Amino acid sequence: MDKLRHEDLYTLEAYEKHRAEFRERVLEHKQHRRLYLGENMVLLFEDRLTMQYQVQEMLRIEKIFTEAGIAEELGVYNPLIPDGSNWKATMMIEYPDVDERRAALAQLLGIEDRVWAQADGIDRVYAIADEDLDRSTDVKTSSVHFLRFELPVEAVQALKAGASLAFGVDHAQYECQAEIDEAMRESLVADLA
Repeated sequence: MDKLRHEDLYTLEAYEKHRAEFRERVLEHKQHRRLYLGENMVLLFEDRLTMQYQVQEMLRIEKIFTEAGIAEELGVYNPLIPDGSNWKATMMIEYPDVDERRAALAQLLGIEDRVWAQADGIDRVYAIADEDLDRSTDVKTSSVHFLRFELPVEAVQALKAGASLAFGVDHAQYECQAEIDEAMRESLVADLA
């Protein structure tokens, strides 16, 4: 999938004009890229469109319009765009109660390394977590992680041929599995070269 370039972005003025329409399109697109794993975890699968929205919003909020500032934002967000053989996802662990969340994050240490994807008939692929920096400590995991699911060629071929797809977590304190619907499967398969 192509990375974003400066020329792909709206200017601040143009974005302000098109923001409502663009935002609506992105939110609709994201509906097929959000996966709940159990009651307290969600994976948000990123792609070029979701990252363009993120960059546009950051430029707008921070009022960034210089070449260097835009290049810096692209440098931050372009690595989250899939490369054709993988999916990239933001993983969020969500507990509404602060004390419950604090206790859960301590119990879920290492969970980011136990999230998997599986095309029917192919071995599970475990996510590679937080390649940019470590987000966990010795006593707790973070509530946000960035994951990359690097798929073997046979998984890509199976998915393109229509294989079903499941995701799950096999952490001692949090186990779950979810088979995804066809709309999400199609959206994710579109990320693969």
